[in-house]
Amino acid sequence: MDLIKIAQETFRIEADALNRAAERLDHTFLDAIELILQTQGKLIITGVGKSGLVGAKMAATFASTGTSSFFLHPTDALHGDLGMIGKNDILMAISSSGESEELTKILPHIKRFDIPLIGLTSQKESSLGRYADVFLDISVEKEACPLNTAPTTSTTLTMALGDALAIALMEKRGFKKEDFASFHPGGSLGKKLFIKIKDLMRTADLPIIDTKTTLKEAVVTMSEGKLGTVLIIDQDGKFTALLSDGDLRRALMSDSFSMEHLAITYATKEPKSYKNTELLASEALEIIENDRIQLLPITNEKEEIIGVLHIHDLINAGIKRK
Repeated sequence: MDLIKIAQETFRIEADALNRAAERLDHTFLDAIELILQTQGKLIITGVGKSGLVGAKMAATFASTGTSSFFLHPTDALHGDLGMIGKNDILMAISSSGESEELTKILPHIKRFDIPLIGLTSQKESSLGRYADVFLDISVEKEACPLNTAPTTSTTLTMALGDALAIALMEKRGFKKEDFASFHPGGSLGKKLFIKIKDLMRTADLPIIDTKTTLKEAVVTMSEGKLGTVLIIDQDGKFTALLSDGDLRRALMSDSFSMEHLAITYATKEPKSYKNTELLASEALEIIENDRIQLLPITNEKEEIIGVLHIHDLINAGIKRK
């Protein structure tokens, strides 16, 4: 038994079904889009078994792409949760046969409340097909299952149809990357678009010394600060130089090196700094990586240090370049 060939055949069967479904899309798909766009309430999705699992995923996709949506199990609807469906809502019901018992029991009540119904089924003449205001065909020639029984091809097609509806709605609404990120503030895109320098910079216990501090004292401050760097300010409190552990290693190579020298002797003069705390953290990461530095000091308009942004803080927060 060649399991690789079996797996490849599964892919082919499901891919063929998707291609055939794409070719047969017609005005009913557009009718479903228009019905969803017109609703002033929520898109509620329901289904039993594997159809229910697919429906829950579809509801999550709709909800994260600009269409207010949630999943409601037909059994829960029959036992009190039917009240969760409001008069301004729309129902999308999924059943390959169109005759799932739990589902067909709620259909008369849906119509009694005049709730618009989009039916995803393979049987247009089924109970679901007849009740539906818009019928979307999810029929397949065969399941990938060798017994042609386990929902495989049909569930793949149904999920793909849900994705197609969600993407079409995104395009119709002009849903942008910023909109998506607003629904996913903890995701990588949300972090790129919303987290700013001010959200991540360190402001307490900064390793700051003045221009009269010796290198020996600076090393102690560097160790205590745990940033591998000390920031040097002048007599007016303005940021003027930066001594990194790299500067310290290079200083050790000097014949005139002495721990009693002033730290500023070996420091980097006019180091990179930034004032705009509203700068996106992803853009700050780009600055840090392009300039090959580990620490970005943040100053105010008076050139006073108000914080630092370390590359490790950005990485630990999951920030990536734009």
